[in-house]
Amino acid sequence: MSEKLLDIKNLDVRFDKELVLRKVDLEINKRDFIGMIGPNGGGKTTLIKAILGLVEPECGEIKFNIPSNKLGYLPQINQIDKRFPITVLDVVRSGKSNGKKLNLFKSNRADLKYAESLLDEMGILNLRDRAIGELSGGQMQRVFLCRSLMNQPELLILDEPETFVDNQFESELYEKLKELNKRMAIILVSHDVGTISYYVKTIACVNLHLNYHPSNVISKEQLAAYDCPLQIITHGDIPHTVLSKHDNHEHHH
Repeated sequence: MSEKLLDIKNLDVRFDKELVLRKVDLEINKRDFIGMIGPNGGGKTTLIKAILGLVEPECGEIKFNIPSNKLGYLPQINQIDKRFPITVLDVVRSGKSNGKKLNLFKSNRADLKYAESLLDEMGILNLRDRAIGELSGGQMQRVFLCRSLMNQPELLILDEPETFVDNQFESELYEKLKELNKRMAIILVSHDVGTISYYVKTIACVNLHLNYHPSNVISKEQLAAYDCPLQIITHGDIPHTVLSKHDNHEHHH
């Protein structure tokens, strides 16, 4: 069995006639944990959409060595319609598919048990019968993470998970991802280089082109060389420790 799950070669993608990705190469191997960073509009989301088959590349190819239902995806939670009358348990079960159309009512006992075990693992089994409209951002995030794990994916893609999460869950989420990474590859799309560099193994900077950085330690100089105009905010050695010298930054915002 090949270690390579996915191979992207020479990918160009246009969006509204505008070239948003140019000559992108990236291979994703078993147990990779890639932090995907880049400015807004630089093409990160478009690249994810291309991998998920939601946008058609202009040229180049994406070669899969895994079945399409072995791709787990955690969308941006703020794009989810909370008025949709569905319970937490049904949201999670809806992640189960064999590539064909899903029928919730046909979903078997094993699926139900697995959905419950995922909710339990995330500490939210008590929410199983709640309507999703009643949940907080952090709870929603956990529910949709469970949903993305329903097919026991070999590659899990998370699109800016930290935009909608309370801080307490954020560090829990990253610890959880570290654990999941033992059994699946992960792409984490983020704009917070400082925090994710503590967890990811390698970094891909996407800004029209993709530059792959084979470690999780990245300097301002390297970001500039990769044409990735992002600021690194350091959180000290342990993520989320606020250092006293942050006080002098307060006035710049």
